[in-house]
Order: sequence, then C-alpha cells, then structure tokens
Amino acid sequence: MPQVWTISVNGQIYGPYGASDMRKFAAEGRLSAQSLIAREGESLYLPAERDEDLAPLFRTKPAPARPTFFTADGDAGRGFGRAETDESSESSHFIIVADMKSRSISGLEEEIFRLGHACQLTPQSWVLSSNQPINAVRSALVQKLGKIDVLFIVDASNDKSAWFNYGPEAESRIRRIWQKTQEQARA
Repeated sequence: MPQVWTISVNGQIYGPYGASDMRKFAAEGRLSAQSLIAREGESLYLPAERDEDLAPLFRTKPAPARPTFFTADGDAGRGFGRAETDESSESSHFIIVADMKSRSISGLEEEIFRLGHACQLTPQSWVLSSNQPINAVRSALVQKLGKIDVLFIVDASNDKSAWFNYGPEAESRIRRIWQKTQEQARA
C-alpha cells in the first residue's frame, strides 16, 4: 500500500496519511468502512471500504484475544459495540464524561447534540441516546478535543466503554476493572 490518503470529517480535511497511519486508525476505530477518504491528488471523497487498498482493513476478522487500544472488552461473545455496518435503528444510551483543559467545551457539546437526543448532567457530562455505535461516537467526539483533553464514554445499552487520552497506566486499569466486572457477571 504505497498510497497516501486524506480523510474528511465534518467538512474538515485531515492528512495526508500513509498506509501505516490508516491501518492504525482502523485498528483504533478512528477510521471506519464509512469514513470519507480520498487518495492524494483526488478531490472526490468516498467511503474507505470502496478503496481497494483500504477495503481489507474492514473485512470481518475473528475477535482479538485481548481488547484493542482505547477500548474495554464488554461481552466476550460479541465484538466491542455494534459493528459499523449495523443498520439497526435501535438506539443505545451513552454516558459521556469529558475533562476539557485545552479547548472550549461548546464544540464538543454541539457534536454530542448532533449525534442524537442528549441532555447535560454536569458542566462536563452528558447522557446521549443515539443509533451510532460507540466507536463512531468516540471518533466524532475526539475531533473536538485538544491534546490534553480526556474523554470517557459508556454504552449502557451494550455494556461497552471507550475512552481517549488517559495514558497507558490509566487505560490498563480501566481495562482490568471492565474485564473483571464482565468475568464476574458471567460466573
């Protein structure tokens, strides 16, 4: 894959990114099959699944033995959250908590309300009902965060969580707690 791509998110263009970046973004859930991408020099943005070099990144793979970066494995019988291709109109209920240190919270809040029905609980926490999977919600909200802002999302309907920018130690603790709770529930 010696190609270079740009990604369009909410009308903003990001990149260019090489193949290794695109693989990393797909593994993290930041690039989905429906993400709009264009090859270097092209102006037409198409879903990533339609690019012959990127399409293999979105083919169904066996569930990993360990949770992927930025996520905590919920029910081991299912993947993390609904698949990006799930066309169900069923809404999930999310709890979103942010700690905004470098940017205004208004951009994040606008994005939360754009994703579905929401209400603010505290100055930096919300409840959201949306038909988007957790990784799509996370990806949309991360675009509104700065380098030192943090985000934690719980999909209460599907017993899933996703987060951003907590650092390796905190992420490891979150995974351990989330997995231990799931193991106890199955026992």
